[in-house]
Amino acid sequence: MRYAIVTETYPPEINGVALTVQGLEQGLRARGHQVALVRPRQLHERSSAAHELLVRSLPLPRYPGLRVGLPATRRLTEAWRAQPPDAIYVATEGPLGWSALRAARRLGVPVATGFHTRFDEYMRDYGAPFLVGTALRWMRRFHNGADATLVPTRELAEFLRTQGFSDVVRLPRAVDTALFDPSRRSETLRQAWGADAADPVAIYVGRIAPEKNLDLAVRAFRALQQQRPQARFVWVGDGPARARLQREHPDFVFCGVQRGAALAEHFASGDLFLFPSRSETFGNVTLEAMASGVPTVAFDYGAAHEHLRDGEHGAAVADTDDAGFVAAAVRIGGDDALRGAMSRAGRAAISGLRPEQVAADFDALLSGLAETAPRRPPRHGAALSVQDEREVV
Repeated sequence: MRYAIVTETYPPEINGVALTVQGLEQGLRARGHQVALVRPRQLHERSSAAHELLVRSLPLPRYPGLRVGLPATRRLTEAWRAQPPDAIYVATEGPLGWSALRAARRLGVPVATGFHTRFDEYMRDYGAPFLVGTALRWMRRFHNGADATLVPTRELAEFLRTQGFSDVVRLPRAVDTALFDPSRRSETLRQAWGADAADPVAIYVGRIAPEKNLDLAVRAFRALQQQRPQARFVWVGDGPARARLQREHPDFVFCGVQRGAALAEHFASGDLFLFPSRSETFGNVTLEAMASGVPTVAFDYGAAHEHLRDGEHGAAVADTDDAGFVAAAVRIGGDDALRGAMSRAGRAAISGLRPEQVAADFDALLSGLAETAPRRPPRHGAALSVQDEREVV
């Protein structure tokens, strides 16, 4: 079959959405399908692969290095009229995503959207809580214009249903357990961080930005450090909050963005993953930490709610319990034997998650839309009942 994927972000950009979309694209190709990729043209990018359609772009405010695609409805309509896809997946809600929805509707091509980012929660993190409702209405209008909205967890599916989102479909996530593996632990790397074999290393991996609630991770580490003075805190990633953290905490180790095997080595060389974000739709890094054998402290939603068993693989803390987050970091980070047991249990718990199965489920969903969507009545954005939810498992 011929599919099209539309996304505002894609590697070499490093973020959860970009890597998830790339994994879905590669999974479809591995299953023998043709996949056309539509994305913004990056700065200084002059050419593209044969399967790519690049559109004009502008820098994304507050996200250095990321660009947003400009409206391109006419161009997409012409491209898809010339080579009609059987189904389209729109991964992001930016101007390019809206253009893709319009073009798909003009041509009668079935389309699924991906709910990857809680922009409503971002409004609070960036000092505009009065825009939470507006952001949610904007996202609902976007996703209800599609034949299906893909989400990674049952929890998020239920939330969206209560907010009037239609045709919610759960597409579970997986992790590359061959790449993220405890065997990649490196004592040489730990020594470069200033940590001996017995020194606990807390690690954070992700965007270093206000929406990640990073001050709580700092509080948790400082509490752990009072019990284990030789503990180290390693930060992997980049973002607008990095400069402030480096200035205020010169003893922290900042490693910048890491990719592939280097990222896996950094993960496996840590002892405790601190993930204080409350704004994720999933949090791929939680699965990557568990696969790497690193006990995780996170809030009980997203990937943690779906996969992390509290007290066995780390700590899944109630959403409003900052003190509980700090206490869990101190308890787990200060107990070497407990971390060892959690490391083994966490690795075992996700060993059966396979990216190949996610690709098969994604393929089945898109091919199903291609077969059934033409017979669907016109969309009116009606609310979804509990019985209407479909789930890919």
